[in-house]
Parts: sequence; C-alpha cells; structure tokens
Amino acid sequence: MIGGERVRIGIEGLDQMMGGGLIPGSICAIIGTYGTGKTTFGLQFAWEGLTNGENVIYISLEEREDRLFTYMQDKGWDIAPFSDGRFTVLKLDPSDFNLAINSIKNELPALVRQMKAKRVVIDPVSLFEDLFDRDSDRRREMFRFIDTLRDQQCTTLMTSETDKNNPFASRHNLIEYLADTVILLRYVRPSDLTDVHLALEVVKMRLSPHSREIKPYEIQQNQVLVYTEANVF
Repeated sequence: MIGGERVRIGIEGLDQMMGGGLIPGSICAIIGTYGTGKTTFGLQFAWEGLTNGENVIYISLEEREDRLFTYMQDKGWDIAPFSDGRFTVLKLDPSDFNLAINSIKNELPALVRQMKAKRVVIDPVSLFEDLFDRDSDRRREMFRFIDTLRDQQCTTLMTSETDKNNPFASRHNLIEYLADTVILLRYVRPSDLTDVHLALEVVKMRLSPHSREIKPYEIQQNQVLVYTEANVF
C-alpha cells in the first residue's frame, strides 16, 4: 500500500474515490464506449498537470491537434501560455503502421526524457492495439511498451474503447491487465428507459485502497462532476 503525494486527475469526486489521485509513475486506463467522455477525462488530466507546472505530452490517434485545442478553449482553458514546449500534442495516423509503431514505441520514451514530461496521455490506446493482427504480437508489444513507460519518470493515462460485445472490457481485453489503475465509464439505462445516466467505477487500483462503488457523473461545459454522495439506480 502506497501513501503520500498523489497525481490528481483534476476531477474532484474521482480523485476522492482513489484516495486523492493516481500513484506517481503509475499507468491508468480509462475504458468506455462512445460518448462517455474518455477524451474529456484525458484532457482534464493534461490540464491539471499544466496548471501544476508540469510538462505534458498528449498522443492523439483520433482527434487532430486543432480540434483538441478547440475543446480546451471551449472549456475556458487558456493554453497559450503553455505553447512554449510545456504542452506537446502529437497526432499520429494509425493507418500508417510503421510510423505509428515507431513513434509510440521507440520515440515516445526519448521525447518524455527530453521534455521532462510528468504526464503522458495516449488517446485512444485501442487504436494502437488495433495495429497488430495477431493476439500474440499485440500482447508482446504492449507488454514491452508498458514496461518502457514504467521506466520513465511520468504518470500515464490511456483511454480505450470497450469491446462491442462487452461494455465492461476493453476492445482487446488486454490493457486492463497491464494498467495499474482501471476506471470504467458506462451508460446506465433505467428499466423504464425514460433517461440515460453516465456512471463510473474504479475497477482496479494496485497498491492503494479505493472506492468500489459505482457513482454517477456528468460532463459539463467546463468540468466533470462525479456525484460521490449519490447512488446509481
């Protein structure tokens, strides 16, 4: 069990559920289906680091840099002061197999050291996993990649899409076993189908106690609210 200083995601209720935040140097996977706010969670994690004076690297395999910057500006976050190299956003094309593999696997660790980055976001890591045709290759390369990240002095947050047949597992049913912390985002639909709610749970957190309750959350214009005093029903 590890105490001491934590790395806050910047979402008050969620950090509270994890005993104050992530363990420094750990790897967190946020797993959810479309529309649950995975990228929003990643951007919040990045912004929390920037406002704390930390250098941040954001690897996007889906959204373009300009769209990510627009999302942040729409939230009222002024990113201009961090354009001096403290905030690096890289858009990779997952359809270019060799470029994406080499950039993430070989170049990212060097970039982390060069930038002295304390936080890294990979959004979504499931597109990186998709690049491998064989499960054996995917497992081997992901294990190597995760081990390489652990050698860096940074805390990493990865987003992953859920399996289309199982809303409680990632697309390849792999990243949740490799990550230290797993946060599951999902829809909750009442039996009468009158409304749809968003709910999250901290499924796993190595070396730390954490809440195992399922809590509703809401994505607002400039923040994510996790209602720790409410119950999902």
